[in-house]
Amino acid sequence: MKVTIIGAGNVGASCTEYIAIKNFADEVVLLDIKEGFAEGKAMDLMQTSSLNGFDSTITGTTGDYSKTAGSDIAVITSGIPRKPGMTREELIGINAGIVKEVSENLIKHSPDVVLIIVSNPMDTMTYLAAKATGLPKNRIIGLGGALDSARFKYRLAEAMDCPSSEIGAMVIGGHSDTGMVPLIEKATRNSVPVAEFLSAEKLQEVVESTKVGGATLTKLLGTSAWYAPGAAVSEMVKAIALDSKKMFPCSVLLEGEYGLNDICIGAPVILGKNGIVKVLEIELSDAEKEKLTSSAEAVRKTNGLLAEILK
Repeated sequence: MKVTIIGAGNVGASCTEYIAIKNFADEVVLLDIKEGFAEGKAMDLMQTSSLNGFDSTITGTTGDYSKTAGSDIAVITSGIPRKPGMTREELIGINAGIVKEVSENLIKHSPDVVLIIVSNPMDTMTYLAAKATGLPKNRIIGLGGALDSARFKYRLAEAMDCPSSEIGAMVIGGHSDTGMVPLIEKATRNSVPVAEFLSAEKLQEVVESTKVGGATLTKLLGTSAWYAPGAAVSEMVKAIALDSKKMFPCSVLLEGEYGLNDICIGAPVILGKNGIVKVLEIELSDAEKEKLTSSAEAVRKTNGLLAEILK
């Protein structure tokens, strides 16, 4: 099993570390455009192998996609954050160009690769990869909901003062502060609805804190988070690599599910060999449907900025 991580920054390095520690991949290739950066990160991580007890081989390369040849799974974390004075259109234009070029280079050397998109705006970048590469929808997956759901579970466990392992909860919809749809009505603690433990006011507080989870961390850290995104990606990669048929909410190209077409947005899927095994169309309340529809409208608006790139 060979996994490639594009981008050796905080998120890419975190993905690489967690994948290696979980010890299911034979080889992890870390690629970056900054001279020597990926090589240095790879060497540093390999020097932890005897300490952390993993046998995966980690190698780094500066822009040489031939080193990624034969990858089963590739994770794209590359792109830039929005800078002061930069418009959303400018950010999307830059990151879209990066994601498109990276995707094409990966497929050139690994035609059967499954792509996991982490770059932001994530749902739009996933849609771009789907349209630009022409890969089957099962092989284009956006991180989104897997990370948002982990944050949702953390907030619920915090509110109930219980282990997060007891929480069952999911976030669907767009990966943005306004687009997330935490399914609070379906959230449970050991199969008991969380409404039995928390007031309506507290539940709403949990929902709102989940939706701004990324922004909260960015404010505290001065940059985007990386531990939780890396862990979320590693679990998705592991599910595909081991054909475990685990369920994750991920950004996926919908073709009629939930009444939505031609859009990549968060929905529950089964992950296994070759990527998405099945998109699950779970029953939603009227309120949840309304929120998902509203989220999709916002994602479509952002997707509209890709028109020039997809020509």
